[in-house]
Amino acid sequence: MSGLPSATALVRAVQTRDTTPQALLDVALARVQAAAPLNALVSVNPHAAQDAAGVAARVDAGETLPLAGLPIIVKDNINVTGTRTTCGSRILDRYVSPYTATAARRLQDAGAVIIGKANMDEFAMGSSTESSASGPTLNPWDPARVPGGSSGGSAAAVAAGLTAVALGSDTGGSVRQPAALCGVYGLKPTYGRVSRFGLVAYASSLDQIGPLAHRAEDLALLMNVMAGHDPHDPTSLDAPPAFRTGTPDDLRGLRVGVIRESLDGNTAGVTATLTATLDALHSAGATVQEISVPQLRYAIAAYYLIAMPEASSNLARFDGMVYGHREPGSDVTASMTLTRERGFGREVQRRIMIGTYALSSGYYDAYYSRAMKIRRRLADSFTAAFAHVDVLVTPTSPFPAFRRGEKTSDPLAMYAADVDTVAVNLTGLPALSVPMGFETVDGTALPVGIQFIAPALNDELLLRVAGGLEGLGAVQARVAPAYA
Repeated sequence: MSGLPSATALVRAVQTRDTTPQALLDVALARVQAAAPLNALVSVNPHAAQDAAGVAARVDAGETLPLAGLPIIVKDNINVTGTRTTCGSRILDRYVSPYTATAARRLQDAGAVIIGKANMDEFAMGSSTESSASGPTLNPWDPARVPGGSSGGSAAAVAAGLTAVALGSDTGGSVRQPAALCGVYGLKPTYGRVSRFGLVAYASSLDQIGPLAHRAEDLALLMNVMAGHDPHDPTSLDAPPAFRTGTPDDLRGLRVGVIRESLDGNTAGVTATLTATLDALHSAGATVQEISVPQLRYAIAAYYLIAMPEASSNLARFDGMVYGHREPGSDVTASMTLTRERGFGREVQRRIMIGTYALSSGYYDAYYSRAMKIRRRLADSFTAAFAHVDVLVTPTSPFPAFRRGEKTSDPLAMYAADVDTVAVNLTGLPALSVPMGFETVDGTALPVGIQFIAPALNDELLLRVAGGLEGLGAVQARVAPAYA
């Protein structure tokens, strides 16, 4: 496990007056500065010191704060009042948020101090954090490699120990995949478990805010604060959180299903890590069996034929007329055209074009409508699987972190990086990437993540499983050596 204090320990130290919010902030900012070459953050919160002082006053007044003084980094598509929210795009380069997202506000209300915004693929469209207008984020385990995406900045920040926890967003694997490539936990909650109010939309029926951390108990700490119904988000669920970490006893009698369709196409190290994980579960008293989810082979195609049309609709608002970057033009139409042409990067433009095409007359039924039918059948396949098992297991990614530039010229290869994760978003299910091992590539040990999937609203089960694996000593979460 990580050598740095857990978020839970940091909060306890503030509550017992063994440290102060300002002291925790100073340490976090010093680590951010020392790790600047990673380019994990795009901005530092100018109000962080003021926020820390406010938390200190509340603690001194006797207020019990579940996140007292905890430094946290949030992805740059989550609005926080008075901070820049660029979504990794030139089109929002100077945009300053006039309000705070519900998830971030709940953290602040509980005493957390948001210290900055994490780098990301532009508008969360990517699997490598190479498309950001602020430049690529580097993987702390090997700077020549990507941290995954689109929440690569958040994952790299936690992996380098800048903060104990961070927030990302997950539309097709964007919390779990970078968590796997950076060797940390990444939780994608049940759709609607955490409010999306204040999260800049990519694909509204798929987006979900989720935490990253080194420990299961820290995920529970954040989820018990963030989760719950929000009147500002009509898709949020009235499901009060009851998160706790588990012990090896929680694994006894657990029915584990390995998705058969996820066993092919993995590197040797990923396969070995999956085998070791299943062996650990079996030795703890769990039963393990293969389970087929037949529609999984269609998940990538269905995902992009749903996500891209939703993106083309959501991004129509970025035209330079009300906020964000504006290019001058001879008239309104010319200005809008130039703004979108120069403000959006190539990958965002590609997805808008594909999405608009899929929704166009004559193609809607052939593409979008058929993808929605696959989505329904995929959900039915998972329901059938959960009639036999409690959790499903797959690799989070079929390979460890790849080199920067390796897939940027081949969009299909980049999209395939999410082959194990997109089905969870299509079905709204909760999933957790657990850092379970390493694969040595060119002499460097690179993290490998294993994904656990639970039925809807069984998010808590995932953390009990993770806690049980931690109790066995099977989890391989730690700060990257160069930053330990």
